Amino acid sequence: MWYAYVLENIKNKRFYIGSTSDLRRRFKEHNQGRGGEYTKNQGKFKLVFYEAYIKKEDALKAEKFFKTGYGREVLKDKLENYLK
Repeated sequence: MWYAYVLENIKNKRFYIGSTSDLRRRFKEHNQGRGGEYTKNQGKFKLVFYEAYIKKEDALKAEKFFKTGYGREVLKDKLENYLK
């Protein structure tokens, strides 16, 4: 199983979008400062959204889409109640 996911930085409320085959491991890495250049040393995150996919290519496509302007709008719609 593959996942496209959205993390929210607890401190500055900014979103991080990524994809992985092991969501629990990846989430733990982000919170330990081992998540990559963007999330490294950025503090703690919380998982606010994810979608599961059978194929890696579909998760990567979703990640790329959510990083676009229109994709961010779709994400806002999906998280409407959370963002209130």
